[in-house]
Amino acid sequence: MKLIVGLGNPGKEYENTRHNAGYRFLDTYAKNKNLNFSKHKFDGVYAEFNYNNEKVILLKPESYMNLSGEVISKYVSFFKINNEDILIICDDLDTKAGKIKLRYKGSSGGHNGLKNIEKHLHTNEYKRIKIGISNDKDHDTIDYVIGKVSKEELNKLNSVNSLAVKILDDYLNMSFDNLMSKYNSEK
Repeated sequence: MKLIVGLGNPGKEYENTRHNAGYRFLDTYAKNKNLNFSKHKFDGVYAEFNYNNEKVILLKPESYMNLSGEVISKYVSFFKINNEDILIICDDLDTKAGKIKLRYKGSSGGHNGLKNIEKHLHTNEYKRIKIGISNDKDHDTIDYVIGKVSKEELNKLNSVNSLAVKILDDYLNMSFDNLMSKYNSEK
């Protein structure tokens, strides 16, 4: 079983913010696959489907970013999901807008959602797709990440989202090493 998690904050006021890059990425995939986030459990909304005879859960935690790990750990426990079968999709300040980085593990990089996941999973070893939102050092980090994206930024983020189906289908079909080689090398 695979658990693919898009991080973000629930509610209309956060819909077009930088921090909701993970939600938007999953939404794009779900829409393309005609999946609906219609199931609710443990402060999360999810869709499930079978891919190559394996159950896949797409999860959007609804407890706010800083508490994402609490929600994810409940799904991991309830559905008996191994850490190596978890993929987290989130925004990343250290990557240029419109670019992505794939990683097996690593520090939170100051990302409060990732800090909470690490705390509740008791490890930083889980796969992640980090969607670049750049870093505007002229603004407070919190205000920046929960700020609305500009039209230019949205175009860059939409170019990443246009790859959502390809990237997640590849994730379900190939090793993560091959996936990283394929997408981390794209400039």
